[in-house]
Amino acid sequence: MAETNTPATAFDWVGGEAAVRALVDHFYDLMELEPAYAPLRALHPTSLEGSRDKLHWFLCGWLGGPDHYIERFGHPRLRARHLPFAIGIAERDQWMDCMRRAMLETALDPELRQRLDVSFMNTADWMRNL
Repeated sequence: MAETNTPATAFDWVGGEAAVRALVDHFYDLMELEPAYAPLRALHPTSLEGSRDKLHWFLCGWLGGPDHYIERFGHPRLRARHLPFAIGIAERDQWMDCMRRAMLETALDPELRQRLDVSFMNTADWMRNL
């Protein structure tokens, strides 16, 4: 049987909880600071603290790590939780662009970025309600 250097979970491959937090923080920093993401930012509350925490908790479990989000809130029900927000192709694409930049700029492994990109896009597209 061949040895593989690929970690058991995407959570491990990202680098664990601190690395997930760094990715999420960079994602929201970009959203806050880059004018190109102003429409995406406008969909969020004035303070991004809660959004940062919720995405961090969610991604930990989604990537195969601890289920912090489920422990606090139960099943994520992502689509239902996002229905109050107008999410179309433009919003999906902005979210994806921001996450792609965050993954690149936090130096995630290129193969992992490619795999996550596919998963993020599937989820982001599923969130569309326009």
